[in-house]
Amino acid sequence: MVTSSLSTIGRSVLLMRAVTVAIVRGILRRDFAVGEMVGQAVALLRVTTIPALLVAVPFGAVVSVQVGALVDQVGANSLVGAASGMGIIRQGAPLATGVLIGGVCASAIAADLGSRAIREELDAMRVMGVDPVARLIAPRLLALVLIAPMLLIAIVAVAMLIALVVSLAKFGVSAGGFWSSFGAFSSTADLAFAVLKAESGAVIVAVVAGLRGLEARGGPRGVADAVNSSVVLSITLIFLSTLALTQVETMFFPSNVA
Repeated sequence: MVTSSLSTIGRSVLLMRAVTVAIVRGILRRDFAVGEMVGQAVALLRVTTIPALLVAVPFGAVVSVQVGALVDQVGANSLVGAASGMGIIRQGAPLATGVLIGGVCASAIAADLGSRAIREELDAMRVMGVDPVARLIAPRLLALVLIAPMLLIAIVAVAMLIALVVSLAKFGVSAGGFWSSFGAFSSTADLAFAVLKAESGAVIVAVVAGLRGLEARGGPRGVADAVNSSVVLSITLIFLSTLALTQVETMFFPSNVA
C-alpha cells in the first residue's frame, strides 16, 4: 500500500514536470495547442457554470445565517457583511470551486483520456511522434487554470448577493452597512489567496485526472475506475491544499475581523 502510494506520487511528479516542460517548449516554439486549450476551456466552462451558480446559493445562505446569528447575539449586526464576506471569500468560494472542478472536470478529463487509452489512440499518437502530454494534458491544465478564477468570481458574486438578501431579511442590516463593513475589513490578500486556492485545485485536477486517464486499462471498467479514482483523489487533495494555504494565510495575513 505504501509502495503503491509512493509510486503514484512519483508518477504524478514526473507527469507535472513533463506538462511544465511541454508548456514552456510549446510557448517558446510557438506550436502550443492553443485551439485545444480554448476548446477545452469553453467545454469545461459550459458544464460547470450553472452548477457553480447553483452551489453558490446555499453557500451564501448558510454562511450568512451562521455568522449573522453569531454577531447578532453579541449585538454587532454592523459586522454581518464583513463576517459573511470573509467566510465566503476565504473558505466557501475556494472550496466550492475546488469541489466543482474536482467533480465535473476531473471526471470529464479522466473519461476522455481513458477512452483514448483503451482505444489505443495514445499509442498511435506516440508512434506518429506526437506527445500525448503536450497535445492533450498540457492544454487541459491551462484550460482549467483559465476557468478556475472565472468560476471563483461567479461563486463569490452570487454567494455575496444571497448573503446580502438573507442579512436584509433576517437581521435588519442595511445594504449600505453590509457593503461598508465588507469593504472595511476585506483586503486584496483575501482575494489573492482565494484565487491561489482555486488555481492549485485546477493544477491538482489536471495532473490527477491526466495520470489516471493515461494509465486506464481493461476496457470500459478501467475507464470507470479511472474516473472514480480521479474524482476521489482530486477532491481529497484539493481539501488538503486548501487547508495548507489557509494556514499560511492565517499566519501571515490574519483576518481583520478577528
